[in-house]
Amino acid sequence: MKGFFKEFKEFISKGNVIDLAVGVIIGGAFSGIINNLVTNIVTPAISLLTGKISFTDMFIALDGGEYATLAAAQEVGAATLNYGLFIQAVIDFIITAFVIFLLVKGINKIRSIGKKEEEAPAPTTKVCPFCKSEISIDATRCAYCTSEVE
Repeated sequence: MKGFFKEFKEFISKGNVIDLAVGVIIGGAFSGIINNLVTNIVTPAISLLTGKISFTDMFIALDGGEYATLAAAQEVGAATLNYGLFIQAVIDFIITAFVIFLLVKGINKIRSIGKKEEEAPAPTTKVCPFCKSEISIDATRCAYCTSEVE
């Protein structure tokens, strides 16, 4: 039993596990920020553009009755197929994914502002097309097979 706990202690103290735990915690906090942004800023702006369409009241009453709202159908205990809630969830997902994309793109842009792109050094050698040996970039003849190279 001691070996089991020792092995568990080694596993839990590895850097990758702790990094993963921190990532999950920060991801949870970040998702709260994104959900708030989408719910309180982006979705209302989109609803102005779409004429305030509410997908949440789109449903089919499986008992054949007609109800003005989903809440009215649920109040009487009618079984409903809530396709509008599914459509709303898909739209919320797309909006959330788009907002996350824009945030990550913006963060990456900010990070790259301070960094200069490293230029690759000019090559100093080339490969002989005949014997495939590496020769100087300035060579006009291969030192290994004596072929003329461009």
